[in-house]
Amino acid sequence: MTVGTEAPSPPATAPARRRVPVRRRLTRGAAPWVLLAPALILLAVLLLWPLVRVVMLSLQDYRLRNLIRGDSNYVGLENFTKVLTSDFLWSTVLPNTVGFAVVCVVLTMLVGIVVALFLNTLGRAWRSICTAAIMVAWAVPAITGTYVFVWLFDPLNGLVANTLDALGIMEAGSWNWFDDRWAFYAIATANVVYHGFPFIAVTVLAGLGTVPRELYEAAALDGAGAVTRFRSVTVPGIRPILAVCIILSTIWDFKVFTQIYLMPGGDGTNRSVMNLGVWSYSESFAQGLYGMGSAIAVLLTVLLLVISVVYMRTLMKEDEL
Repeated sequence: MTVGTEAPSPPATAPARRRVPVRRRLTRGAAPWVLLAPALILLAVLLLWPLVRVVMLSLQDYRLRNLIRGDSNYVGLENFTKVLTSDFLWSTVLPNTVGFAVVCVVLTMLVGIVVALFLNTLGRAWRSICTAAIMVAWAVPAITGTYVFVWLFDPLNGLVANTLDALGIMEAGSWNWFDDRWAFYAIATANVVYHGFPFIAVTVLAGLGTVPRELYEAAALDGAGAVTRFRSVTVPGIRPILAVCIILSTIWDFKVFTQIYLMPGGDGTNRSVMNLGVWSYSESFAQGLYGMGSAIAVLLTVLLLVISVVYMRTLMKEDEL
């Protein structure tokens, strides 16, 4: 051994990881599920089981006599075949449902975004006052709002008919707005947009507060105008919020029922204005064909799922670019 040299010390070893008992690990893993169990059970009872029940009914020729007797009559996909091969579905119901939903979603988003941009320019006091005012429209029940629009467009005594009569444009009572398919859905669209835009406006307004002001200042220094700043700064900054609003609006507007059913002729007496929701209700409770009505409801649910999935995949692809 050479004098003056020391033997190399053994490498330091990391402290041994303390082993967690298996029982404790299981307890930690089960704790979140135990805490979530009440909510999951409630969701299963209120949402999952009714959905399973509707699917089961859609596979049966289930009528009032089956409800009284408590028996079942499974017919497989016969109800879906009848619905999908019905000319009434493709010529009336589906165009009404899809066209109405698309127009309502576009108008609701446009009005909500414009109102949000306007509120964002106000001071704190006026912003609070205006936000509270528009939230009144959102707080009004759909039933009340629908009856207000029915009164406004009443053919004989409505405000619109009397105003047009006073202006000499059209005599009151000469034309029924609710008999015409296009006029009927124009009124329903105004009703849905009026009731839906406050939620979009308040949500987008909250998103506008998260966009850094420095980005607007930098865009202004680069000579960008208001439209360019909105397209290049505002929209990318609130895109996730816009995505959620569009998906929620699509779901709400595709399954609109109250605003259609409560209008004159919307309860099924005027078949030219039926949508999927009213058709399902009419087949189930007016005709007593619960299996057929359930099949229509299942198709509406599947349609909403497909639209939501396609839209979400499109957004994800855009984020990857």
